[in-house]
Amino acid sequence: MILRLAPLACALMLVACGGKQPDQAAPAAPAGAEEKVLNVYNWSDYVADDTIKNFEAATGIKVNYDVYDANETLESKLTAGASGYDVVFPSARPFAQRQVKSGLYAALDKSKLSHWKHLDPQLLQNLDGIDPGNAHLVPYMWGTTGLGVNVDKVQAALGPGAALDTWSLLFDPANAAKLAKCGITVLDDDQEAFGAALIWRGRDPNAGTADEIEVVKKVYEAIRPYVRTFNNAEYKDAFANGDACLVMGYSGDIAQASTDAFDAAAKAGKPAPNLRFVLPKEGAIRWVDVIAVPKDSKHSGNAHAFIDYLLDPKVAAAISNHVAYASANKDALPLVDPAIAQDPGVYPPAEVRTKLIDPKSLPEDVQRQRVRAWTRIKSGH
Repeated sequence: MILRLAPLACALMLVACGGKQPDQAAPAAPAGAEEKVLNVYNWSDYVADDTIKNFEAATGIKVNYDVYDANETLESKLTAGASGYDVVFPSARPFAQRQVKSGLYAALDKSKLSHWKHLDPQLLQNLDGIDPGNAHLVPYMWGTTGLGVNVDKVQAALGPGAALDTWSLLFDPANAAKLAKCGITVLDDDQEAFGAALIWRGRDPNAGTADEIEVVKKVYEAIRPYVRTFNNAEYKDAFANGDACLVMGYSGDIAQASTDAFDAAAKAGKPAPNLRFVLPKEGAIRWVDVIAVPKDSKHSGNAHAFIDYLLDPKVAAAISNHVAYASANKDALPLVDPAIAQDPGVYPPAEVRTKLIDPKSLPEDVQRQRVRAWTRIKSGH
């Protein structure tokens, strides 16, 4: 996920993505006994503007669509039971991994998923390790966690020769102090935040060693006075409108923010800011988000119809064009806007992928300690 600066520099501002409208061919008909209702719980900005509308028009199924901004929010609803949702989109590791183990998801009926054949076999093999036989989880989108850099503002603060391909932009207190005025934000996610800090310190973020919490605490204590906010959603707007010049963020979020900034500048007749998504040379976390059906779903047939619709390559490509994340649908790639499909920040080349780190589920006691430590880090105590 990391690489030399030249290819990283290619992962720059994305042009506004259009994309061919997906056909509204109806997916497999849902079970006749079910009411025409589907309750979906997803991340914000994770489908195209017309995905839900087109599905409803194609099937006559009314979609109730709710959004969340943290895996923990979804998990708390699932573990409490009777969530009322029929389709959810957890991150594979460690969340869906432990949710599958806990029996929270229904087994997929692949006879109702006619578009399953379009999925990337490498991603399916990757997920087989946490979901044997790919029985419960459908890969949806994947991406990386790195840095969003407003190049002009960062270089104005640090100098034109400042290295941009490194976590030191964020974690070196000398840099953070100089960038504080133009705005630094960090994801409010202990997995991502711990992983980035440990990678920067040359540690394995999946080791779960006894001293790693202290290592991470020291990293963040040194820069805490300079971090403006910890959040998983608002940082996109802050980066797009210039209120933040350095953000820890997800690859697609940074691409979306860059596109928004490009569009806003064009409408205002102003030069577009030089916004860049950086995969730091030290390493970075790769994540895969999946689709699943809660075991207590009341509309399983409709859920399968919706999943199959999302697996149509034309639909999947339209979603990638909008959200600027890499699709798990191998046959969607030729249909994806070239500005996205050829962007190494979205689809890293093979040699870059060797440095991507997949998060693993840690022992429960270690995870609890991480969560408590992260709460203290954010509060500055």
